[in-house]
Amino acid sequence: MSSKVYQKIYTHLHAITKATVSLKATGVANDELALVHGHLAQVVKVKGELVTLQVFAGTEGIPTDAEVVFLGAPPTLKVSEQLSGRFFNAYGHPIDGGPEVEGEERQVGGPSVNPYRRRQPSELIPTGIAGIDLNNTLVSGQKIPFFADPDQPYNQVMADVAMRADVDKIILGGMGLSNDDYLFFRNEFESAGALDKIVCFINTTEDPPVERLLVPDMTLAAAEYFAVDRNEKVLVLLTDMTLYADALSIVSNRMDQIPSKDSMPGSLYSDLAKIYEKAVQLPSGGSITIIAVTTLNDGDITHAIPDNTGYITEGQLFLRADSDSGKVIVDPFRSLSRLKQLVQGKKTREDHSQVMNAGVRLYADAQNAKTKLENGFDLSDYDHRCLDYAKEYATRLLSIDVNIKIDEMLNTAWELFSKYFSPAETGIKQTLIDKYWVR
Repeated sequence: MSSKVYQKIYTHLHAITKATVSLKATGVANDELALVHGHLAQVVKVKGELVTLQVFAGTEGIPTDAEVVFLGAPPTLKVSEQLSGRFFNAYGHPIDGGPEVEGEERQVGGPSVNPYRRRQPSELIPTGIAGIDLNNTLVSGQKIPFFADPDQPYNQVMADVAMRADVDKIILGGMGLSNDDYLFFRNEFESAGALDKIVCFINTTEDPPVERLLVPDMTLAAAEYFAVDRNEKVLVLLTDMTLYADALSIVSNRMDQIPSKDSMPGSLYSDLAKIYEKAVQLPSGGSITIIAVTTLNDGDITHAIPDNTGYITEGQLFLRADSDSGKVIVDPFRSLSRLKQLVQGKKTREDHSQVMNAGVRLYADAQNAKTKLENGFDLSDYDHRCLDYAKEYATRLLSIDVNIKIDEMLNTAWELFSKYFSPAETGIKQTLIDKYWVR
């Protein structure tokens, strides 16, 4: 931050809305921080001499003659190994009772990595969850969201992925977390003894919603330090991107911008892309992989937030409650990893993609059998076997509470195939059946 001598101070506000103030000022840059009547604010618009500032805590109680002090720099984060195992707020200040971090001050929200410096993702990230590893395998440098209804245990899944993923650092960005969720993450990480590889930036429901907009930038600034400077494999977990987008909407509405689809700002696509495009596989071996949660409104994936997200990301993981098994599963029909073929059969066993395809096809046949049953048609012997298979497949392989290695997932699938079907019914290559069929 520039010293007090060089700070620009103004005392005449041009306009005040619920979230922003405007004033005439010169030599001010976009994203620059300022203090408005002692409250932290950020420049969101510069038009000639008219500058608009977003006040994070809201503008209530700010008079028209309030003192505005421009700090001469955008938000920054101090980065060093001292970030490890710590919990911070949206401004990067500790909320865990520990000391401030000492380190190099880095600007947050900078550009993503130059495409010329990117490498094609090729490293497998196992999570232990078969609905992901078997059917929608994750690759380092990938960006992928969980789509889930608000009542799904998506934060539990995020914590599980964090504990099991084979990475060097996990950086959690929590936006609009309830206090219970914040304490849940904290207790999970502490009791697992995994704190040394975890960094958390948390905005709770008790904090101003607008502060959520800083959380992804802080999270990714820390991720870039560990991935670029220290060549580490970093997994970034962001929850919940719907609440992040809601905060964008609050600011744009209060600035009287004309809303776009579903009352979201017209800039929603680029606002989301700015975050997701930070995912990268670097030539040096460091990587940033982003898994985010997007909660759905009544399962509506046509809403502007999931709709735009789907264009930017490389697939999605869809959580749903399964009535047959009574479990929450990763839905094999609506989930997709567009990069899984980069590691399946290359970093995993040769039978991976054939087993995955057979497993999902037979599960689809069970759904057809269920439709026949509901419509009063007679079921064949094959239909009955498919229904029995589907229940066991959902329980043992799609359920989010399964935690096994990929080879064990493949072996489980072969066991189910041989229990319910003949080799010909699976449609798997004969060479693989000769080698792996459970007799």
